[in-house]
Amino acid sequence: MTISASMVKDLREKTGAGMMDCKAALIENGGDVEASIDWLRTKGLAKAAKKAGRVAAEGLVGVASSGLKAVVVEVNSETDFVARNAEFQQLVLNVAQAALDTDGSVGAVAAATFPGSDKNVEQAITTAVATIGEHMNLRRSAAVTVNDGVVASYIHSAVAPGIGKIGVLVGLESTGDKDQLLALGRQVAMHIAATNPLAVRSEELDADVVARERSVYAEQARESGKPEAIIEKMVEGRVRKFYEEVVLLSQAFVINPDLTVEKALKAAEADVGAPIELKTFVSFRLGEGVEKEESDFAAEVAAAAGTK
Repeated sequence: MTISASMVKDLREKTGAGMMDCKAALIENGGDVEASIDWLRTKGLAKAAKKAGRVAAEGLVGVASSGLKAVVVEVNSETDFVARNAEFQQLVLNVAQAALDTDGSVGAVAAATFPGSDKNVEQAITTAVATIGEHMNLRRSAAVTVNDGVVASYIHSAVAPGIGKIGVLVGLESTGDKDQLLALGRQVAMHIAATNPLAVRSEELDADVVARERSVYAEQARESGKPEAIIEKMVEGRVRKFYEEVVLLSQAFVINPDLTVEKALKAAEADVGAPIELKTFVSFRLGEGVEKEESDFAAEVAAAAGTK
């Protein structure tokens, strides 16, 4: 099949590999992007354990909390200029506030009453589009609740209280001191913003993601020419390392790298005065997985791909 310039560009952005390597990977795998990513990783040309996609959408992430519940929303705009607009910032804060009265799903938030008006959130955003003059949309939303404990939140790269580029919610179940729990939860939320884990526990990881990692590790090990029994041990070692990198409770706690997050929570139980369970977390990174088309790179890629 013909390997287009845009295909090479897309793979390069996802892997950081060179253009010619990306072209070779696509040719080798019949244009299959996912298979090409794995091929590049097997050759040691793409090091990422998971592809995050290119972050290119603008806008803001907002959080709001009330009692045992907190919500996070992402409202996208076309330009960063609009994200600095006070009217847009207030819009995102109001959308987050409206989300508190819902289950956190996008449909429910869109239909929720916009604070201080007789419109729903979707209608309020449509009105703002006409006023501000730029396309905007509610991209995603989520809610975290606990039965007894706290839901801590953290905003990274905040432009104002409650809104910024990264929003994290952490649900901690405990009968212990709520102020201590909230402080601990905020630390864990900051950790999540820094490390971007995939799941709380290893058993919660997507089975397809784990299988894909095993496949890549096995192929890399076989290229070393070692016996199958040794390869199996090598793969298991790499999988354990993968868990340490992407499973929240297994990660080294950024506040105290001598402890894993799990051990840090256990150590905090003495101050809190009760057992602590990290129930769940949600992390929104602005524009995560969304790409903006850029034409200024096309000529360079076209030359490498041999297309026009």
